[in-house]
Amino acid sequence: MGAVEAADAAIHAAAAELIGLSHAIHAEPELAFEETRSAAKTIAPLAERGFAIETGVADLPTAFRATYGSGELTIGICAEYDALPEIGHACGHNIIAASAVGAAIGLAEVADALGITVVVFGTPAEESGGGKVLMLQRGVFDDIAMAMMVHPGPFDIVGARSLALADLSVTFHGREAHASAAPELGRNAGDAVTVAQVALGLLRQHLLPGQQLHGIVSDGGVAPNIVPGRAELLYYLRAADSASLDNLMQRAADCFEAGALATGCTHEIRTVAPTYTELTPDPGLLFAYREQIVELGRVPIAPELEAQRPLGSTDMGNVTNVIPGIHPVIGIDAGGAVTHQPGFAAASINASADRAVTDGALALARTAIAVARDDVDRDKLLQRLVQRQEDIR
Repeated sequence: MGAVEAADAAIHAAAAELIGLSHAIHAEPELAFEETRSAAKTIAPLAERGFAIETGVADLPTAFRATYGSGELTIGICAEYDALPEIGHACGHNIIAASAVGAAIGLAEVADALGITVVVFGTPAEESGGGKVLMLQRGVFDDIAMAMMVHPGPFDIVGARSLALADLSVTFHGREAHASAAPELGRNAGDAVTVAQVALGLLRQHLLPGQQLHGIVSDGGVAPNIVPGRAELLYYLRAADSASLDNLMQRAADCFEAGALATGCTHEIRTVAPTYTELTPDPGLLFAYREQIVELGRVPIAPELEAQRPLGSTDMGNVTNVIPGIHPVIGIDAGGAVTHQPGFAAASINASADRAVTDGALALARTAIAVARDDVDRDKLLQRLVQRQEDIR
């Protein structure tokens, strides 16, 4: 039996368990850095198959590293399992975790024959918090030659693109006063928010292609008869790449300052989570993955259309800017719903989602096998790893 056949057989044998894992994570959604049950569920099938488990890596209680094999080519597979407030797994991270485990089970079956080490990373807080960025900064990925994961969506996209993202909190400080008896003594932080949001709204018509901004008022005061002495905005700024994001951050900062200046308030801008960079998928890995997903009977969108469909933002972008990696999208039938809608959460455990778990696992495992068996691709990955490790030193 060849490597592909052996890996496929292992994944198919575990299919019911993988689908059960996906449903179990979906049933108990947990938010960023609180994914205790989800991480444990993801670890369990790996531990049962002899993976060496390290929990709490990078000083993150819900992050883990599960390792199998001892080959020189170390392949990382990222599992996500955090959910969204109120709408649960509307981004389908339950599918991501289960497909990652499935791919690892398949690759473990052929690890010795291929001379690879298989590493599953449990990566918390993708939706907000940047778990992969923290793990990358703290050295958890230092020995990884290539990194992969697959994300569900309404259709298959091989060379998925994402936007760079800054996650900001802007707090305005004014002065409380009685809103009727002595409003002249107050400085209205809520008005500062209004002015800033009007400025941001007017800025939108002048944004560069790929730039976006959107946010909410997280604190607008405590009572109508008290002039708000404090108000807060939570904003996401996005752009096609990091340079464009820097440009947008400066322009948005001027709008926040305008709100404070116009109302006699002060303000402070705080970065809530690490900045996400754009995805830069590795061309060789993309080629291999496209071949495998087509072989499985899927029809991904044409490469020339991929750049027209950015996925929002992901901390996997930071990983792919350091390590050769891919973050393709695997399609599920969501009845017209898109990610971050309740309808997509419901669809993330339907029959097409269950198929995505196994197809995603098969495609990732086959991609890794194809690269590991190609002497040119393998040498390139190993050489890049050596260079990166020298740079770290």
